[in-house]
Amino acid sequence: MTTINKSPSTLMPMLIIGSLFFMFGFVTWLNGSLIPFLQIACELDHIEAYFVTMAFYISYTVMALPMSYILRKTGFKEGMVLGLFVMVAGALTFIPAAYTREYSVFLVALFMLGAGLTILQTASNPYIVLLGPRESAAVRISIMGILNKGAGVIAPLVFTAFILTDMSQFTEVRLASLDAEQKVLELAELSSRLVTPYLMMAFMLLLLGIFIKMVPLPSVNSDDETSANDTSNSSILQKPQVILGAIALFFYVGAEVVAGDTIGLFSKELGVSNFGQMTSYTMGFMVLGYILGLLVIPRWISQGKALAISAVLGVVLTVLLLNASVDSNGIWDVVFGWTGLPAIPNAVLYVALFGLANALVWPAIWPLALSDLNQKDTSTASALLIMGISGGALLPLLYGILVEASGNAKSAYWIMIPCYVFIIFYAVKGHKLRQWSRD
Repeated sequence: MTTINKSPSTLMPMLIIGSLFFMFGFVTWLNGSLIPFLQIACELDHIEAYFVTMAFYISYTVMALPMSYILRKTGFKEGMVLGLFVMVAGALTFIPAAYTREYSVFLVALFMLGAGLTILQTASNPYIVLLGPRESAAVRISIMGILNKGAGVIAPLVFTAFILTDMSQFTEVRLASLDAEQKVLELAELSSRLVTPYLMMAFMLLLLGIFIKMVPLPSVNSDDETSANDTSNSSILQKPQVILGAIALFFYVGAEVVAGDTIGLFSKELGVSNFGQMTSYTMGFMVLGYILGLLVIPRWISQGKALAISAVLGVVLTVLLLNASVDSNGIWDVVFGWTGLPAIPNAVLYVALFGLANALVWPAIWPLALSDLNQKDTSTASALLIMGISGGALLPLLYGILVEASGNAKSAYWIMIPCYVFIIFYAVKGHKLRQWSRD
């Protein structure tokens, strides 16, 4: 059985890891606002725009196993510090990217941010799972999720306030009317707006890295006792709950990023004035989902049942979205009009509601996938699960390809259905498997 060294309280480790999850969310969910921004500043089509998510999330696949090796050498704490410093370098790379308006440099900067996040995620997710009883692991991850998605609510609002003000001059019609020299000057001015925010981000990441370097964190140890279903020299490929869990995470992260990162561009094309804030709507519903998870897991429903309910809701929302109006704000006016927030079309609202369906998927899959594993296998399994985040690289890009091919951004959301169907399978059966069938 894997335990945490005895300490007076787990409050301090939770606060420290919580600060990391907040930073994960802030950096990650800026992409939803960054995509329509870069589409204008760098003059991109849909496929090129969604290379933002490709560059960011593919780093998880490329770097997960190398970062797992580094983590075994450094330990959790030093690995977290290293990850933060890599992110500092990535944030600083945005500065030459903004001044040159070179899209390839933006992609390099995004890859570097993702690489830093890879080691942070590889260290922090199993750490939270192992910080207490397995049956309440989803609750602890839900707390982290509230911080992560809470940052996802704040990040687009900050991005809009600093960068997306006075965007009326950058409409396609107006830009097309300018001569080449004036167009380049105005787009260069727009791109340069990124410099100050990313300098501030680099400074905050640096301070957080120094802070974590200085404070104590309890280390994770492995007891002599191991699960009866596990041995220290067994291959992780022989653990169906891990392999299927990584596939489930691939589809989940793909669905989550499609919901969070496409809503801005989808809204922009429907004429929604505050399109840069739309990711905040999705993240707001995710925070609501995490709060519901805290209230009901494991008190009334298990992690597996919460996962199944979430995935079924995702299928229902996809069907409703595919048949929704892009002109009417009726549902928002009736259900959310009291909030005073700007109304959004029904179709955009269903994309935002994916946040509610997605909220409990990540915190449920992790403890289910890591169940019955000893310390050695937990580290390897964690790296494999992190590689599942590559779904966030590939599925939004596939969505962009479908939009370019069909010319219909709404109909391309059908790709969400197979994602949720596989998650239903994992919730009902996949996580229970302990050996592959030999039939």
